[in-house]
Amino acid sequence: MTRLRLLLLVGLVAFLAVPAGAQPATADAVQAGRFDNGRMFTLDEPPLDYFRETYDFAPDDAWFQHAQLGALRFATYCSASFVSPTGLILTNHHCARQSVTQVSVEDGVDYNEDGFYAKDMDEERMVDGLYVEQLIAIQDVTGDVAGAAMNVEGDQARQQARQQAIAAAQAQMEAEYGEGFRVQIVTLYSGGQYKAYIYKRYDNIQLVFAPETQMGYFGGDPDNFTYPRYSLDFSLFRAVDENGDPLEVEHFFRFQPEGTDPGDLVFVLGNPGSTTRMQTVAELEFRRDFNEPAILNAIASREAVYGEYIAGNPDAPGIPELTDTYFSLGNSRKAYTGRVEGLRDPNVIARRRAAEQNYINALAADADLQAQYGDIIDAIAANREALRPMGNQFGAFIGLGPGSILSSPVMGRAVLAFQYANASEEQQAELRENMLGVEDLPLELQQGLVEARLTDFETYLGENNPIVQQVLGTSTPAAAAREIAQNSPLTTVEGTEALLDSGDILSDPAVQVVAAVIPAVQQFQQANATAGAELAELSSRLALARFELYGTSIPPDATFTLRISD
Repeated sequence: MTRLRLLLLVGLVAFLAVPAGAQPATADAVQAGRFDNGRMFTLDEPPLDYFRETYDFAPDDAWFQHAQLGALRFATYCSASFVSPTGLILTNHHCARQSVTQVSVEDGVDYNEDGFYAKDMDEERMVDGLYVEQLIAIQDVTGDVAGAAMNVEGDQARQQARQQAIAAAQAQMEAEYGEGFRVQIVTLYSGGQYKAYIYKRYDNIQLVFAPETQMGYFGGDPDNFTYPRYSLDFSLFRAVDENGDPLEVEHFFRFQPEGTDPGDLVFVLGNPGSTTRMQTVAELEFRRDFNEPAILNAIASREAVYGEYIAGNPDAPGIPELTDTYFSLGNSRKAYTGRVEGLRDPNVIARRRAAEQNYINALAADADLQAQYGDIIDAIAANREALRPMGNQFGAFIGLGPGSILSSPVMGRAVLAFQYANASEEQQAELRENMLGVEDLPLELQQGLVEARLTDFETYLGENNPIVQQVLGTSTPAAAAREIAQNSPLTTVEGTEALLDSGDILSDPAVQVVAAVIPAVQQFQQANATAGAELAELSSRLALARFELYGTSIPPDATFTLRISD
């Protein structure tokens, strides 16, 4: 095991050291592959020919229905499945952590530390607010949604028309299905398809079992997002009815104590978060140079702030909840590390470029398609190129507002307070409620988060930028953050209420920072909105062109909806 770990780490270091402009190692590396876009197939359009040709396996509709109804979406952030006829639900340990923390706070026992096990149903604990969703049907609504924008002029107007059609379709279908069901209109192939995913929602979910963190998170961060793992990374819940009786389940996945054998055909079901494998090379290069590195840096810096506070204050109030946030940031850092590495890998970009050239060649072979869609690749490249002068601002302003895991209560409230100072009386009432609804964090932690934000300004805008000069003056980010933490009433709910009542809002040091950056933020957001609307329309046209050429032979990007993979 030690030898394998060292080989992996050495490989990782060498991988990170490859410069962005390096040449691919082999000719094969630059050839586009059949499944470069992955094999995350939708259950309503599975590649039956591929399964038959590759595995001599021909599942029928009943097989796919069983798979679909046995799988679950666990709240808004994980996958799960029914694993018994009495409503037992299996998911990952890390997916359960938030629920375990909630039950721990209610019971005054740290179940994350000690583990939780209900010997019978009477000991299972209801988790308020937790739900799971079961995908019961998929309906194609492409005609209704795409048709709504057919004769509409303007990029933003077409987007709005489609959004209105989506909202109308969702409302109509939810009314038809009734209480306990939810409809989500999912955009596939960048607008090539629109599908209505109809979910049965189960709101009465009880915690049954969760291992202690030392077992569920064994190996810690180095083993996270790697394979094989040697942790007990699973937890059990149960769905019950309104009377508290176990839910009767027809479709579930049975445990197989004997496990699998070499050569067994295995399928994976789940709800992968999101991918962008349909993007053009110009889009990927823009993300490589700006978005993904900035997001990774922001996540890593906030993770370090949380980690330092938790390590220095192990017995402080709220540590379990803060640890959940810390773990979440760690998972996100791992995910974005992989994204940045992939975007900087010359072989990956070369394969995408080869696939793009294959598309261009196929399009050129059809005069009608070429006339209709031949300008799209160049138009997308021009769209991204025009935004490059503002690219670094993404890192400066990302997650500035309230509710972002990258922000702090004081800065989130400062954004709202600045709006409050310039709002109507009716708007002020709502903004006040929003400000007071922001949960407090320890002052030391807030100071660290503010310092990270001010460092972002300095890093991405430059030390000599007028905004940075106005915000920092001769201070360092650390000194300026300390000044804000010590002198801004917006660090607490009580202080915020007092500041609003005093009317002296614009003199607050955190609000002054926001006032200095807001004009640039608004200019950046407007430029992004305009370019984004144009890009969305171009991407929709590109999706239609690809659809004309390839149909559904290429699986769509992940959308946190149910997929099956071999």
